[in-house]
Amino acid sequence: MTLADATQHADLSQRQARLHRENSAVLMPSAPSKDQKSRLGFFIDWLTRAERHWYQPDLRAYRDYLLYERTRRNNRNQVKAATLSPQTALAHLATIRGRYKELTRSNEIRDRLYELANPYASEAEQRALVDEFFVRLANDLHPTAAPIKVVEMQDRADSEHLRLKPYQVNALLGAPGISSLRGLRDTALMTLMVCTGIRAAEAAALHVDDLRQQLGGELSLRVREGKGGKQRLIPYGPLNWCLMYMEAWLQAAQIKAGPVFRRILKGNRSIGAKGIGAWTVNDIMNNYPISMDGALRLVKPHDLRRTYARNAYDFGMDLERIRQNLGHASLQTTQTYIGALDGRDRHPPNMFRPPHDQHSLALLTGSAIG
Repeated sequence: MTLADATQHADLSQRQARLHRENSAVLMPSAPSKDQKSRLGFFIDWLTRAERHWYQPDLRAYRDYLLYERTRRNNRNQVKAATLSPQTALAHLATIRGRYKELTRSNEIRDRLYELANPYASEAEQRALVDEFFVRLANDLHPTAAPIKVVEMQDRADSEHLRLKPYQVNALLGAPGISSLRGLRDTALMTLMVCTGIRAAEAAALHVDDLRQQLGGELSLRVREGKGGKQRLIPYGPLNWCLMYMEAWLQAAQIKAGPVFRRILKGNRSIGAKGIGAWTVNDIMNNYPISMDGALRLVKPHDLRRTYARNAYDFGMDLERIRQNLGHASLQTTQTYIGALDGRDRHPPNMFRPPHDQHSLALLTGSAIG
């Protein structure tokens, strides 16, 4: 890199840093919710990389980025696709629209816009410019300006979401091995997730003292902050054997307090002080594909959540208790995690009788009816 290139790169970095501060100051609320912090943070980063100011939202371009272009770097510094589903992209855009609607009712924002107007223009011209901005902003923020088509599906094929059978769970949990620090961590992580149904972000946020809490005298896992900012407790019940793996990992890693799951440092013999993130949980699981129907399949963190729900249901646990453990707001959401019942469970009752005997029909068709 030449001196001119280095200078140009430094200027770009400084310019983007200033832009990021400006966009954050306007768009990020003083006390954002968890969803606002995440979704607006993604949007602010995108604006900064595109060298756009907060007053240039262009939600159509951002929609396309979320659906088709978004990437991230994993813990090996590899760039991977990280596009969002239409439903998730819709949620992101709704949060952004909501924030801009709040801003349009703020006198501080009007003052900011007047500062951006030509200082030599007349007061009437400045007012017209600000009013024009709000008209254009309203047009950009209207849902029809960046539509997303979401197909509502009654049933999903088995290939879309994995719900592992007990023998497949055993195969997955046995894949990392327990003879190395990394293998022990990965086994403990996946074991705890499938035995409690927690989300990847919830697993990543666990602290040591969350592992052994009490709920009505039952040994339970504490989720400090689940989706929607809700804390909950999940009884282990007969699945408390997962704690043996947790204790083995904590002892091997010499962790007594703080984050439970941490990064393995170079050499695979020591750990970092900070906890891992939700994306790291996904990366960990990508290392352990399992054989299903003659092909290797990657199991995602949410597949373990669905596996917990479906197997709990199949083994007789009622929907309401599964809902509480998963932290869902509605039984309908829990039902989607359990998934469609097997074909044999959806057979209709023998409501009707054929007007002809099957032997006569078989003679007509040349084949028996199964």
